[in-house]
Amino acid sequence: MKNESTSKTTKTAAKKSPNKKTLDPFETKPKDLNKNARSMNLDGSRSLISKVFLGIVLFCLTFFFARTAFWEYKYYNEQEGRARATAETVEDATATEVDETEVTTEQRREHNVEPTAPRYLSIEKLGIINARVYSMGINTSGELDTPYNIFDVGWYSQSSKPGSGGVLVMDGHNGGPNVEGVFKHINQLYAGDLITIERGDGEKFTYKVVENVEVPLSEADGYMKTAFTSPVLGTEALTLISCIGEWSQVQQTYLSRQFVRAILEK
Repeated sequence: MKNESTSKTTKTAAKKSPNKKTLDPFETKPKDLNKNARSMNLDGSRSLISKVFLGIVLFCLTFFFARTAFWEYKYYNEQEGRARATAETVEDATATEVDETEVTTEQRREHNVEPTAPRYLSIEKLGIINARVYSMGINTSGELDTPYNIFDVGWYSQSSKPGSGGVLVMDGHNGGPNVEGVFKHINQLYAGDLITIERGDGEKFTYKVVENVEVPLSEADGYMKTAFTSPVLGTEALTLISCIGEWSQVQQTYLSRQFVRAILEK
């Protein structure tokens, strides 16, 4: 009886303990592994797409700015040295700060200065008759200042007066954005041509052209010492100065200066 009971107990234990593996609750199932792998692949693909998109955007921006810089550089190089006949932009016209209004006969007549100062300048060959002369100084750029109206002439007040025996220095505009100025054609003066200066007291002085030179802008400052000296030692002289040559869009000025030197006729 004891053996039979033991045998039953053994069978019962065998039924209660089947040969089956118990799963660890923290162990990842194969399906979960596949799911995680797919998720990682998806995240990786999204990251790659984002990087590619960002790279394309950066490339487009770089190309755009490079292209803009190139065309801007090309444009200004093409404009360098072109003669300016008319104002191209509002800024350009404003930058000149000049008056293009033609001076009337009445305005010329009413123009008065002190008795020994220059009042009018005339160059018959160029059709300049009684251009008003104004006393000028040095501007904020350290250059000889010029009159506001393009038909007027500036006399540097620290240079000599007519009849004083020294050198008078005068300047005038080549032109404004739309109109030719009083000294537009002084490059057409030659040795022997005459320039007349009338003082405030009505006395006139005639100067004969001796030299007329065009000086590059880069050398103009160095030439000013010559402009303030007489071509003939000990003889009263007159120097006229104006911008001339081709217009520089980059520098916003003409690329040359014209210097006309004349001596007082005895």
